[in-house]
Amino acid sequence: MQVRLDALGAQLAKRIAPLYVVHGDEHLLAIEAADAIRAAARKAGFVERDVLEVDRWFKWDRLVEAGQSLSLFGDRKLVEVRIPGGKPGKDGSAALQAHAKAMTGADDTVTLITLPRLEREQKQSAWFGALDAMGITVEAPVIERGQLPSWIAERLARNGQEADADAIAFMVDKVEGNLLAAHQEVQKLALLYPTGRISFDAVRDAVLDVARYDVFKLGLAMLAGDGPRVARMVEGLKAEGESPVLVHWAMTEEVRALYRAKLGTAAGQPLSMLTRQLRVWGPRERLFEPAMKRLSLPLLRDALARAADIDRLVKGLRYVHGRAMGDAWTELSRLGQTIAGVRA
Repeated sequence: MQVRLDALGAQLAKRIAPLYVVHGDEHLLAIEAADAIRAAARKAGFVERDVLEVDRWFKWDRLVEAGQSLSLFGDRKLVEVRIPGGKPGKDGSAALQAHAKAMTGADDTVTLITLPRLEREQKQSAWFGALDAMGITVEAPVIERGQLPSWIAERLARNGQEADADAIAFMVDKVEGNLLAAHQEVQKLALLYPTGRISFDAVRDAVLDVARYDVFKLGLAMLAGDGPRVARMVEGLKAEGESPVLVHWAMTEEVRALYRAKLGTAAGQPLSMLTRQLRVWGPRERLFEPAMKRLSLPLLRDALARAADIDRLVKGLRYVHGRAMGDAWTELSRLGQTIAGVRA
């Protein structure tokens, strides 16, 4: 049975299930969920703890033994199974299904299985279906940028603090893509300042720039028309050592999709059909039409020509069309801000 992360506390307070599965790529939230399960199990008397790390040499017979063996001291036991690769394999699949069945109605053992983010095919597998049917599954979803302001405000409130919208927006810019560091910055504010409202100046003085950027989200900032964020992301990716070739590819794919869609709509094709053909969906789809309205066909044509010039630059050619090109990262930032609607 799936339980939302924010409902896990209530479920644990009601009863301790014999089987829990925590999965997801947001490490802070996954750690907190697992810690909450451990604490509830310990409070309920599951004192002994058996940890199984699944690697290439792991023997799944150990899971069977852990589930069947009694505690030396008669205590109830928590069995942790950590599967960092997310793929248990054929033997693991059979062992997990058998273990899930064996745990039904068990009152002397609680099993906690932790996994990374699972792909669709893994969620539809027989082993995951058995775990979900027999136990409690909790997903630790990635906190996207749009969710960060409310997340930070809620975490501040836990410490009896609050900040205005400008201060929280400043924090979002500084911690984007790094939720664990965001948590640490919130905790730092709790140590530095008393409960109540924290001023913008106090937040600015205390919060470090610990943002981490995903090159594949750069296109979203371009489509959203957020020029300052595009500039920050390009600078951040450069500082993190990202390849300019990959950044160029991500930007060019967005420009090319906009250009093709603009040509198609000019020829009378419906945008809904074009977005399907161009594989534009999810958050991109919501931002795509406003970006189309904001950007003209000549501008997109020029942007594609600039992207072609930058392609030569990132591959080592300093002279394009007989003129010296500037720094690759500067040119990439200019291209991204052009699509965001910022005049060079």
